[in-house]
Amino acid sequence: MHFLDLGKPDGRRITLYGNEPVTSVGPARAPAAGSSGGTPHLRWHPLRDEWVAYAPHRQDRTFLPPARYNPLRPSDNASMPTELPEGRYDVAVFDNLFPALSPAAQDAPELHVPSLPARGRCEVVVFTPDSEATLAGLPLAHIALLLEVLGDRTARLAREKPVRYVMPFENRGIEMGVTLPHPHGQIYAYPFVPPVPRRMLKRETAHFRRHGRNLLVELMQREAESGRRVIWSGDRALAFVPAWARYPFEVWLGPRQPCASFCALEREVRDELALALKTVLRKYDRLFDRPMPYVLAWYQAPVRGRAYPECQLHAEILPAYRTSDKLKYLAGTEVAAGMFANDMLPEEAAARLAAVVA
Repeated sequence: MHFLDLGKPDGRRITLYGNEPVTSVGPARAPAAGSSGGTPHLRWHPLRDEWVAYAPHRQDRTFLPPARYNPLRPSDNASMPTELPEGRYDVAVFDNLFPALSPAAQDAPELHVPSLPARGRCEVVVFTPDSEATLAGLPLAHIALLLEVLGDRTARLAREKPVRYVMPFENRGIEMGVTLPHPHGQIYAYPFVPPVPRRMLKRETAHFRRHGRNLLVELMQREAESGRRVIWSGDRALAFVPAWARYPFEVWLGPRQPCASFCALEREVRDELALALKTVLRKYDRLFDRPMPYVLAWYQAPVRGRAYPECQLHAEILPAYRTSDKLKYLAGTEVAAGMFANDMLPEEAAARLAAVVA
């Protein structure tokens, strides 16, 4: 992996990555329309036992612009600067112009509940300079590079003092809240372990202390042995519809052996993960003959405090389609009660996905 670190004129940072040396790079610019100002802050939810972030300046972020105003395409006109410079590279990562977490956050309001500056970092990961590409359509070597980039970002963000947890994710489709169609994801570096991975960590830790084994690795071994819900299987990685799936066509994928984070990911495993990811995403798009909206989130160990042998790096892909080919939106039981109701059995979803030629 090759990379080049650059600074933007507004003080933000950008790193360009490539499987080949990063060359012929033009100046790093910033879009003319910037953040409206203000810094994000956190407020404690006393009944849910969790932090809520407030970032009203994000209301001004770019929303579904015409192609000629795409801020994620490489700059080719100094009078209309974008986030990416021209040059030869494959992946770009830069500080979000409208962050929900910022290392410069300060001055949280005084309230009757605890409040703090929302210190952390939000990065945008541009998968490719090509506006017409998709993650599923990228070559395997490019997807493997992207996974390696996520390891580099995790290692870098872990060195920043307030950061406790690093979560890469992709929201795909306007149904999932996407405001820019150019293929990209994000990385949130939280100053705490968020509620969902915190609950997972609690269960993983209890299982490891009781049995001395990694819970998810054990569950993946059982899924592989059963084969009923397996979508893709290799010697080092596995993709499957979990028996506990909450969404129709939900898929999990990860290494088959213990691996706590992207930083511990070996090359051979990374290559298989890239193939598993590409296969699943291609199946999604061919299932309904059109792009599948989804949230793709990567879970890994916290970055501070101790080693976490009980944690297992893995991705969870949460699509938006129901069995009837209608969009799945969270409703009362999911949002209000936190109990998911799934209209499709995991076995049926796995069978339909497995039948799709990717």
